[in-house]
Amino acid sequence: MAKIGFIGMGNMGFAILKGLLKIYEPADMVFSSAHREKMERVTEQTGVPHAASNADCAAQVKYLLLAVKPQYFDAVFADIKEVLRPDQVIISLAPGLTIESYRQRLGSNLRFVRAMPNTPALLGEGMTGVSYDGGLFTEEEKRELETLFTSFGKLQLVEERLMDAVGCVSGSSPAFVYMFIEALADGAVKYGLPRAAACQMAAQAVLGSAKMVLETGKHPEQLKDEVCSPGGTTIQGVSALEEAGFRSAVIRACDACYKKSTEIQ
Repeated sequence: MAKIGFIGMGNMGFAILKGLLKIYEPADMVFSSAHREKMERVTEQTGVPHAASNADCAAQVKYLLLAVKPQYFDAVFADIKEVLRPDQVIISLAPGLTIESYRQRLGSNLRFVRAMPNTPALLGEGMTGVSYDGGLFTEEEKRELETLFTSFGKLQLVEERLMDAVGCVSGSSPAFVYMFIEALADGAVKYGLPRAAACQMAAQAVLGSAKMVLETGKHPEQLKDEVCSPGGTTIQGVSALEEAGFRSAVIRACDACYKKSTEIQ
C-alpha cells in the first residue's frame, strides 16, 4: 500500500510531489487527477503511479493530500467519502476551509491537517504553515508529517485560527515577490541593462536578502538601515517607495488575500 496519496496534480500538488521524491520512492506515492493525459505525463516524468479514480487513490494511502481547488471539493468529497478511514490523515491544502467544515462534510471520526504550502516547494525551498487537528496524532505520525512537510522546505506550526494569515505571507506571497523582481528588472532595463541580466540580478538580490533575514536573525528594518548610507542612493530609493505607498500596497494585498480566504466555504 502506498503511504502518500494526492488528489489533484496542479502546480502545488506537483511541486510537493517533486519535493517528496527526494526522500520517498515513487512506489510510496500514488495520485489521481481529473485529466488522464496529465496523469500519464506526470507518471512518465516521475515514476509515481496514478490511480484509476479518486476513490481508488484515497483507499490506498495513509496520508491523503487534497490538492484541488475549493470549487471542486463537492465532487471530490462525493468520490472519496465512503472509502476514508479513521486511521488515515487527510491533509488539506485549500485556503479558507476549516477542520470543522471537513468533519461535517466527510465524517466526525476522521483526522485532518490544514497546510498552506507555496510553489517554491518545487525547488525544496517551500514554506508551509501547518495546523494539526488537536491531539489526535501519535508521536510517530507527527514525525512522519514533519518529514513530509520539510522534504520540500521549511515548516511552521500555527494555530488553526491563523491559517488565513499564513495564506497571505506564505501561500500567495511568491506572486508578489515575482512582481517585485519583474518591476526591479524593468527599472534596470529602463537605464540600459539587458533584460536577462536585469532579471538575474534582481532575483539574486531577493534571494540573498532573504537569506540575510533568515541566517542573521536581524530584523528586516535593521538590515534595511545597514544598506542606507546617509545621503546615499539607497535612502533616496527608499524614500521614493514610501512616497508611492509601497508598504501600504503590500499590506493591502495581504488584506485582499485574507478577505478572500475567509469567504471560501
